[in-house]
Amino acid sequence: MKRSGFDKQRFQTFIDVFDNILGSIREPLLVLDSDLKVVKANHSFYQMFKVKPDETEGIVIYDLGNRQWNIPQLRELLEKILPENSVFNDYEVDHDFENIGRKIMHLNARRIYKKSNQTQLILLAIEDVTAQEYYTRDLEELVEKRTAELVIARIEAEKRKQIAETALSEIKKLKDLLEAEREYLQEEIKLEYNHENIIGQSDGLKYILYKVEQIAGSNNIVLILGETGTGKELVARAIHSLSSRKNRALVKVNCATLPSNLIENELFGHEKGSFTGSQSRHLGRFEVANGATIFLDEIGELPLELQAKLLRVVEDGEFERVGSSQTIKVDTRIIAATNRNLEEEVRKGCFRDDLWYRLNVFPITMPPLRDRLDDIPLLVDFYIKKSTKRLGKTIKVIPASLMNALQNYHWPGNVRELENVLERAVINSSGPKLRLVDELQKPLKDLSPRQKTLEAVERDHIIQVLEQTQWKVSGKNSAAEILGLNRSTLRARMRKLNIRKP
Repeated sequence: MKRSGFDKQRFQTFIDVFDNILGSIREPLLVLDSDLKVVKANHSFYQMFKVKPDETEGIVIYDLGNRQWNIPQLRELLEKILPENSVFNDYEVDHDFENIGRKIMHLNARRIYKKSNQTQLILLAIEDVTAQEYYTRDLEELVEKRTAELVIARIEAEKRKQIAETALSEIKKLKDLLEAEREYLQEEIKLEYNHENIIGQSDGLKYILYKVEQIAGSNNIVLILGETGTGKELVARAIHSLSSRKNRALVKVNCATLPSNLIENELFGHEKGSFTGSQSRHLGRFEVANGATIFLDEIGELPLELQAKLLRVVEDGEFERVGSSQTIKVDTRIIAATNRNLEEEVRKGCFRDDLWYRLNVFPITMPPLRDRLDDIPLLVDFYIKKSTKRLGKTIKVIPASLMNALQNYHWPGNVRELENVLERAVINSSGPKLRLVDELQKPLKDLSPRQKTLEAVERDHIIQVLEQTQWKVSGKNSAAEILGLNRSTLRARMRKLNIRKP
């Protein structure tokens, strides 16, 4: 091979490097001289294209394999594109070889210079992408075929539209109901309930569970009464889980956390265009709970103007969506709960007496924690295990004095307050011994004998906690955190009880 002006020592060094290093590369490589003759090829080239060194070296690349390499695309790369570019990558060549069949290749070419900037060698790397291209093209053909099938299916579906109109309408209704229930369940998954089971063995709690078993099998309305934090929702879930409707989700609505202008929309749904911003039809919770159970928490907060609409659902199982005159009939079991004295609310004109009579068919009154002192050790054990597992701590010792302090406290926030107190204690305990952070300053024996209404007790306690936190409603170490309430719920209670910062 003629190599005028080429440094033979450098050339030999390059060949040695090619043999020792590049020769082991799995990608086929060729080194061409300025006349496009093959100087060297690696083992992968010979293996892929099934040729021998004596049939390759010193031969013009186009003449390889009985001129099988005389490919127009290859000529364009080497004679037109590469002279204007020192490097050119991913140049696709699609060619049928006599001995190995069709190959789709990506060619990567690089010119190698000497000092005079005259091209002496060309390094040509060949990437075999035949399998990938076949896969891609087969996939494209499959997509085209499937698209054509879908178009045909769509045409056929249009032809059957008139026949199946009634069935499609029913399917759409069920689909909307399923989607609404799915969205509701996704919201419920985000919630963390106090505990999976109702914890305790006191007589008061056993009586509650007895009443749960009594009523669960029927479809009667249940009204759960009791102070905040006593576990009213847990009882509602226990009733639902023992009922014939247990295979469907318990649909929950907290009447205290929704603004009065949205609660009707949430309960009964709305039609598209019924008000500004209503871009689509929305199914209300009663419709989602058709065939299941709905839990109306804080029913005492329901605006008076909506109580008549709720009464109609209670009596007849009928309502209309907002913006619609079409009557919807549902089979929904209702469980309601409140920490208010509804009889007093009726006397004050804040709650309809006819709705009260219909809800008060089977009342269950939850005992406050101060009346379940025997359950406190069991609850302490449960919440300590729960908190230590979540926080990665170990608590092995609960001093008797601490347990006495817990049992002597009057717990205005009930089980929810106990859980928060214990979680703070676990967080602040550095060793295996539980240490209380909260100062439980109001033991049961120091309570005033003067009787107060439930509402007055609740108002006094909220004000006390707000003063303790310097009227910080939300955030860390806030009144909402201490009381175990959502901040929107606390603000709603403050408005209802006329509590204002002085």
